[in-house]
Amino acid sequence: MTSLDLTGDVVELTRTICDIPSVSGEEEALADAVEAALRAYPHLEVLRDGDAVVARTSLGRETRVVLAGHLDTVPIADNLPCVLDGDILRGRGTVDMKAGVAVMLRLAAGLPSPRHDLTFVFYDHEEVAAKLNGLGRLVRNHPEWLAGDFAILGEPSDGTVEGGCQGTIRVKITVPGVAAHAARSWKGSNAIHSAGAVLDVLRAYVPRQPVVDGLRYHEGLNAVKIEGGIAGNVIPDLCTVFVNHRFAPDRDVAAAEAHLREVFAGFEVEVVDAAPGARPGLDKPAAKEFVELVGRPPAPKLGWTDVSRFAGLGIPAVNFGPGDPLLAHTDGEHVPVPEIRRTLQVLESWLA
Repeated sequence: MTSLDLTGDVVELTRTICDIPSVSGEEEALADAVEAALRAYPHLEVLRDGDAVVARTSLGRETRVVLAGHLDTVPIADNLPCVLDGDILRGRGTVDMKAGVAVMLRLAAGLPSPRHDLTFVFYDHEEVAAKLNGLGRLVRNHPEWLAGDFAILGEPSDGTVEGGCQGTIRVKITVPGVAAHAARSWKGSNAIHSAGAVLDVLRAYVPRQPVVDGLRYHEGLNAVKIEGGIAGNVIPDLCTVFVNHRFAPDRDVAAAEAHLREVFAGFEVEVVDAAPGARPGLDKPAAKEFVELVGRPPAPKLGWTDVSRFAGLGIPAVNFGPGDPLLAHTDGEHVPVPEIRRTLQVLESWLA
């Protein structure tokens, strides 16, 4: 098992945990290393559920801050081991979100007497279907482990506080046809051809850009997968288009589903996955104080994060971490070294 040095350089710690592969479903080795490293510190109580690790202080402070980050990454694309190129650290996970995890591990080890009680949550299966999410499992199994007054998700935000998050819903739209021999195609009805009507709707769709609590969100509606056909000489009798809708946090999942059923009226629509968004909540005292400390104008989170789960628990939460979110999941994923150090410095100064 790889040993993690939680007191050394945060950039080297980032590099070490990035080089422990942890594609969704394969987080055990990294979770083992994180647990072992945290158990070395007597000021922390360490708990484990599956491949999620929780560490917390119990100092009797009036308030508790939760800092959370996921251990998993999307699949590796020939971008490990990490490469330090001047002031740039390149490799899978550097942005999403092991630099943020490294910052939290340093804080957990280095703040034995913070001004708030602290809970650190490192969890699995964030990059896959919502039903598998490790933080969601903790909410179901051990909600008391997540209790707090304010939460920070270490998701990449370019060192800016990103408020709330958008919701996401995936649906499959099934278009029927009639099978026939390709030599006598007029005897059937080509379902793939008919699915063009679904694509026409998508091409013509104009997404909303609503302002929610002072932040402008940009919605999206896109085909992400298409299936159809059974053989090279058969007219397909079925075609399925999978569509992902990212919706602003002024709508809940039910409203987003109703909107999709209206947009695709006349088609068979089935929801396959959904997760609600979260309003920014930047008017909360703890959030306002943190935004002022960061010293940059807040921005909307144009994506889904587990801020949504904390909002569901009634805990105000924001996204704040190193790395450009536009680089998340890309083959060229990389993070500036100074941004990792600045994120650690900001959080240390606020929590200490």
